[in-house]
Amino acid sequence: MNKEQLFATTLESVRKLAKEQGNCVSEEQVQEMFAPLELDNDQLQMVFDYLVKHKVGIGEPVDLDEYLSDEEKDYLQEYLDELEEMPVYGQGQIEAYTIAAMAGEADAQGKIVEIFLKDVVEIAKLYAGQGVFLEDLIGEGNVALALGSTMLGSLEKPQEAQGMLGKMIMDAMEEFIAENAEDEKKDRKVVDKVNKVQDAAKALAEELHRKVTVQELAQESGMSVKAIQDAVRMSGNQIEYLE
Repeated sequence: MNKEQLFATTLESVRKLAKEQGNCVSEEQVQEMFAPLELDNDQLQMVFDYLVKHKVGIGEPVDLDEYLSDEEKDYLQEYLDELEEMPVYGQGQIEAYTIAAMAGEADAQGKIVEIFLKDVVEIAKLYAGQGVFLEDLIGEGNVALALGSTMLGSLEKPQEAQGMLGKMIMDAMEEFIAENAEDEKKDRKVVDKVNKVQDAAKALAEELHRKVTVQELAQESGMSVKAIQDAVRMSGNQIEYLE
């Protein structure tokens, strides 16, 4: 692994550690994790600046609510108000339900979901502002939580449950964000293809003072007939300069 790859991998490890610690890391942890790279003070400061920019507190948590839109804040308050109506469980009850859920008891697994719903909200805040709605992040997290509650039997100790469920929730949100980014990338490619054909058709139509055929456009633009037809289809047959 070259130095650039090691830097990127280490930076991602720091961000994951921060999420596990309530969206913060200490300066000492960052310095220790980057020690093999032998960064100077200016380079380390750039790392700290990057972390702060990505909602990671240095030494103490940042206020994640500051990163939410007004719409997201309204939704979140309404959702949290609903959660406030749910029972509050003591640590002993949580451990008892966890043990029962590990044994496969469906009712206990349902209680585990109730207990950790607020954790889903806090984790979702960590991923807010990455091109997806907070509501969708919470939805994905809740699905992962429900699934995770049925998989606790793989654990040796009930104390491991929160960590396992937290990881499943984070993984689900990260996967959702990645899928959304890929979909947006595909959408941009589609728009670019349609615009390219639209612009070429407009230019040729203005030159000929009439609508043009796909074959004429292909001959003049160098694009294949199939590429033009695909663009027409993707636009919903809305390229007005083509016959």
